Amino acid sequence: MVCAYLLRQCVTVWGWPLWLGALVTLGLVAPGIGLALERFVFRPPAVVGGDPARTLVASIGVFVLLVGGAALVWGTGARADAPTLVPGDPWGQLASVAALAVAVWAVTRWTRLGDELRAVVDDRRLAVLTGIDADRVAAAGWAFGTFTAGLTGVLLAPYVRLDPYGLPLLVMEVVAVAVAARMRSLPVAVAVALAVGVAQSQLTRLHPSGWTAPLLQAVGANLFVVALLVAALVMPGIGGRTGLPRTVTAPVPAPPGAWLVAVVLFLLPLGLAGSDLHTAVQVPALGVILLSLVVVTGRGGQISLGQAAYAGLGALFTALLAAGRFPVLPRLPLLAALVVAVLLVAPLGVLTGRPAISRHGLALALATFAVGVGVSRFVFDQPYATSGLTIGRPAGFEGDHAFYALELVLLTGALLAVAALRRGRTGRALAALRDDEAGAAAAGVPVPAMKLGAFVTGAALAALGGGLLATGVRAFDASAFDPVRSLLWFAAVVVLGADSPLGALAGAALLVGLDAGTKGGVAAALIGVLAVLVGRFPAGPYEALRAAVARMRRPRRVTLTPRGAALRAVLGGGAGASELRTETTRTKTTPTKTPRTDTAVGTRAPGAAAGPVPALGPVPAPGPAPAPAEGSGVLEARHLTVTYGGYAALSDVSLRAEPGSVTAVVGPNGAGKSTLFHCLAGTLRPGAGRVVFGGRDITRLPAHARARLGVAMTFQQLAVFPSLTVGDNVRVGAEQGRVRDASATARVLALLGLGGSGPTTDLPTGTLRRVELGRALAGAPRVLLLDEPAAGLDAAEVAALARVLRALAADGTALLVVEHDLDLVAGLADTVHVMAAGRIVSSGPAGEVLGGAAART
Repeated sequence: MVCAYLLRQCVTVWGWPLWLGALVTLGLVAPGIGLALERFVFRPPAVVGGDPARTLVASIGVFVLLVGGAALVWGTGARADAPTLVPGDPWGQLASVAALAVAVWAVTRWTRLGDELRAVVDDRRLAVLTGIDADRVAAAGWAFGTFTAGLTGVLLAPYVRLDPYGLPLLVMEVVAVAVAARMRSLPVAVAVALAVGVAQSQLTRLHPSGWTAPLLQAVGANLFVVALLVAALVMPGIGGRTGLPRTVTAPVPAPPGAWLVAVVLFLLPLGLAGSDLHTAVQVPALGVILLSLVVVTGRGGQISLGQAAYAGLGALFTALLAAGRFPVLPRLPLLAALVVAVLLVAPLGVLTGRPAISRHGLALALATFAVGVGVSRFVFDQPYATSGLTIGRPAGFEGDHAFYALELVLLTGALLAVAALRRGRTGRALAALRDDEAGAAAAGVPVPAMKLGAFVTGAALAALGGGLLATGVRAFDASAFDPVRSLLWFAAVVVLGADSPLGALAGAALLVGLDAGTKGGVAAALIGVLAVLVGRFPAGPYEALRAAVARMRRPRRVTLTPRGAALRAVLGGGAGASELRTETTRTKTTPTKTPRTDTAVGTRAPGAAAGPVPALGPVPAPGPAPAPAEGSGVLEARHLTVTYGGYAALSDVSLRAEPGSVTAVVGPNGAGKSTLFHCLAGTLRPGAGRVVFGGRDITRLPAHARARLGVAMTFQQLAVFPSLTVGDNVRVGAEQGRVRDASATARVLALLGLGGSGPTTDLPTGTLRRVELGRALAGAPRVLLLDEPAAGLDAAEVAALARVLRALAADGTALLVVEHDLDLVAGLADTVHVMAAGRIVSSGPAGEVLGGAAART
């Protein structure tokens, strides 16, 4: 788009020759944009291994910034005088497209740059380790990519009007083709593009009749959107579980007095403004819409780029119901029409909530955006739905001041509803889902239901805001709910604090105020800039400003510990060397003696200094649990088989974990231990075989359902919830596990020596292991699965962990441990299974198995 506008500026406005304008635009500006984006936007988070979700947000920010910048520089009106770079002969155009496709294919497949570029895209750090200059390769890739994108825009511009808000939506055609090609195969992408393009051109020549004519014409004119919907929502293998992770931090509190200021500012129009509040009435309505993103994205952790569709449907349904044009239903008063519209739109949240169950990150973003584009093209842009539609205001609220007061009441209700979702059991479950989906499922959180609930609630709030927005301006305007708005709203909420209702209110005021008081495009450009910089202040701009001011006000003072001071003296040859040597000698020659008892747990409280781990008191039971029936706590794997592309990760594996015993699985890397663990945990479904618990086949049950039956688990990669306190992490397990006992949290915290009020951010690995274990124990499990629980622990912490696990086994819990630490296994396990190449090659008592040849191999 930018290159198309710039070429028009050079040739049409400034009178340059076409060849010179094309050379400057495509040879200098387009690659320069790519180099600038790579260097200043995408390289910093890539180099430090930042969260790819923030890279996605930055990409949306670039899109919004370019749209806003184009509107700001060249205006919002459409232009039809773009210069033609390639003659209008279809064969010439086809030859140009073919030449461009061959060039891209040749560069990516037959050059060293293409090989290195694919390596950097797949794994940048691994590419660097192999000697590839990732920065140079990424810069070249971006330059080449922006050149091809600019050339595409220049070629399309003469045949579609230059419109800063309409032309960027042609990216949907590109996305549809790329998703259909699974982001990998260029020949498939070209074939799909040609097939869909030819089919669409033929369908536009049809002239059907009857009541289905408008819909069939819409499908024919938007076949690429249909292709995108099919590719993003229906085709298997698109997205799947390859989601982008979301890094979260401890919640940042709002500035002191911020809510008081917000209340005063929102009340000002009632007393100080004139009779015309045309602009002010849009702010509370947009605030409700942005609150829907706080629920879906900020609290639920789901990417939703289709909220404008639900807002538009709320506005459209309200207008249709008030006009008596909604099928089946009678004409309703406006307030009743608004309520019914919200009730009708809310279940449609399943359209985006259902894909969220199995998709994450980029795949989810594409699916939700596809829904938004589909609704816009097939509903909002069609005369059969919107022609002749008018809307008024509710009786008694016709004036601007009265209607604004009504909006404030509804906005307050929406704020209270969002606050309720951020507290209590539901709030903790949503926060757990956002922070670590696998950990939430392991704690018993019903992940699919929580996702659907978040999207349905978000759809209802968006519909309410959309209905208020249309009612406030007394018109249904389809352009107010186009898909670009979804991107703008999403970016605004993320950069101003995704989990902050105050940020949603600030975003609404900012967007409406800038659009009304400045030149068109300023709001989009500003939000785009902030979104581009989101990787530099992930907690929001206020936190970034607060941290910067704190750094300027308080110079950092570094205080050495006594051991550090002694070490400095040793390095400097001064006093204190003998003290350090004496301490070091004592540490080496005096081993720490840890009593072997099943009722003492050695732990270290959070923040305590390193040293001997103190012994705690007797181990209490994690929670009240009735005595199980015979065999009710036995977990069995029966002939499990898992294959990946012909490779057998598991082959006919069978084992049992019985109550009161510790079963260990050992073996080299790649033996299949983690695959077996995930089959038992419910995070991976085997291709053959069964998982049986207490005589019941649970093979098809997901992880959260197994947790509620009493199968708890901890992971090799820590699965804690950083935005929750230590106590709330444990409380999630107590609220979602097999036995829901409010007092279990305090007992587990005491058992593991944890302080419940502190945050989990920046805690050492050993403490975080105890937090994760505490969450698993709080639900009173019958079976506890632990995947390398000693990873990252020091010797004292390993000894303390062993005592806790022995005590749990003595209390009747069945434990299955996947572990590399053979010393821990030897002193803990009753039965050991040795795996190699996906099979169990040896089983038996720990002393016999670990002393045999199988363990040594």
